[in-house]
Amino acid sequence: MSYCLNPSCRKPHNPDNAKFCQTCGWRLLLDGRYRALKLIGQGGFGRTFLAVDETLHPIPLSPHPPPSSPALCVIKQLFPRQPGIDSDKAVALFRQEAERLAELGQHPQIPALLAHFELEDAQYLVQEFIDGQNLEEVLTQGSVFSEAQIRELLTDLLPVLRFIHSHQVIHRDIKPENIILPRTGDHYALVDFGASKYVTETIPARTGTVIGSAGYVAPEQAIGKAEFASDLYSLGVTCIHLLTGLHPFDLYSVSEDAWIWRQYLSRPISSSLRRLLDKLLQRATNQRYRTAAQVLQDLRVEPESPSSISKPSTVKQRHQPTDLESWHCTQTLAGHEGEVTAIAISPYGRILASGSRDRSIKFWSLETGELLHTFAGRSFWFRDGHGDAITALAYSPDGQTLISSSADGTIKWWDLFSKTLITTLPAHGWGISTIVLSSDGYLLASGDSDGLIQLWDLDTEELVVNLAKHQNQVTALVIDSGGHTLVSSSYDGTICLWELQTDDLIKTLKAHPDRVNTIALTPDGRTLISGSRDRTVKLWDLDYGEQLKVLAAHRDAVNSVAIDPTGQIFASGSEDSTIKLWDLETGDRLCTVRHSWAVNAIGFSPDGKLLVSGSADETIKIWQRKAS
Repeated sequence: MSYCLNPSCRKPHNPDNAKFCQTCGWRLLLDGRYRALKLIGQGGFGRTFLAVDETLHPIPLSPHPPPSSPALCVIKQLFPRQPGIDSDKAVALFRQEAERLAELGQHPQIPALLAHFELEDAQYLVQEFIDGQNLEEVLTQGSVFSEAQIRELLTDLLPVLRFIHSHQVIHRDIKPENIILPRTGDHYALVDFGASKYVTETIPARTGTVIGSAGYVAPEQAIGKAEFASDLYSLGVTCIHLLTGLHPFDLYSVSEDAWIWRQYLSRPISSSLRRLLDKLLQRATNQRYRTAAQVLQDLRVEPESPSSISKPSTVKQRHQPTDLESWHCTQTLAGHEGEVTAIAISPYGRILASGSRDRSIKFWSLETGELLHTFAGRSFWFRDGHGDAITALAYSPDGQTLISSSADGTIKWWDLFSKTLITTLPAHGWGISTIVLSSDGYLLASGDSDGLIQLWDLDTEELVVNLAKHQNQVTALVIDSGGHTLVSSSYDGTICLWELQTDDLIKTLKAHPDRVNTIALTPDGRTLISGSRDRTVKLWDLDYGEQLKVLAAHRDAVNSVAIDPTGQIFASGSEDSTIKLWDLETGDRLCTVRHSWAVNAIGFSPDGKLLVSGSADETIKIWQRKAS
């Protein structure tokens, strides 16, 4: 069926393939491609339609997969010229929403903006359609949410808030109706940016328009002074509404001037989650979480025991690594003409980047294995490329850029949407052996073959400081999620801990009797894993700098280690061509898989469901856990 967009049309329903409305004669295809199917929402000065895009519009390397044909989408229609409506303000707000969606819609958990039209009769936004239910609908159709569901919701949405806040945008209307649980079982999506606003760090908060949904609005937002922490407050209110099933008005005591949600819980929750929610709900912003990253850090401090959580079927299930029995290879990617030396998976788990001794960087669809694009090595035809082996790759937190390092002594910064080089950081003559990017994407640390560590401010593209302690090549770098501590390893057998606020050396661990080739840090930042040419893997308590376990891991040098996002299992790759998976708590070996030759690089996908490995056999393998 085709639905006529003319607001005055008395019989808007038309046949599927009609080009003009049979009642009023209006064109039924917006911009010659978007066909409204049915009305799904109506407000004071606009309407929303489920629609279909009758053409394809794929975007290589985009976080969004290419839509199928025909592709469902959403049309938002605005009628600014109506009695009682400030048309200029309505049009301005509509344009602002279009601008924000164009920028923020690159995130896979935010609807992408497909088109924006300003016609004589109305204004139109065309957005990606997310097929699913909002959380208010999910709540009304079933029981209240469990602790497991709330933890999953926070784990899914906090990175989205971190993303939009990094773009200087406050959503200002976080509530269950604006959070979608896709039917595909994918991550929660955040919708409706009509109330969002830009902020600038240089202009102090000024009283503005009071906007948002009653019950969910933070105190400072209620007086027109919204800030990033206001979104976190609204997310906290959303959580207690889902836990209790009661509207926020029923969970706040005016006489006590406090939230009283705990007494309405139908089942108990852990003390760690209670503390986290209480801090989200603090009325004073200086007592509340200030950033999404802070909440994520606390969320991972005391993970709930899997055996104590019962998840309803409506919630996406996360595998529990302790049940692991075996992994199998689902895809082998071939295309490099030299050893695969580095891999990186995009923050949203859809694109794999690989680097090689052939000097090229390749991008692959992690789902299909399709080769999407190649940045070739430096040549007469492509002068922006690296002139020697790729040593490390790092995605920006928003997945829009990639940073690569090379034995040629350079660090390059690539724009993945225009597929062009942004800049090359100044080299100082030595090969760059490793790099790591902070979780906010502003600080880059690089390690060199001469033992020097350099810190770069990516905002200014300037060198901040040199850290000199290692006596030989720096092999690996990690930064904790809070951005406070840098950990480095070296061929000199040591591991160094650095305080990033002061650039001071905190501690040096005499880690292995031979080269330390690789390190990885658990999500909570408390346990470090190191792998060495001495064929062992060691686990360290970073709070005390003490060795916890030593594993006789492989028959040859350990080249790479990686920890899954839950912090429950880790993998080690070796010169002996094997990859071994281990229970992090017990140190038990869970299974072994292998390449033909040495394994140089390994990494888990963000959801922990896939393990990716790069080898000296010039291939990349994608491994998936076998169903038990």
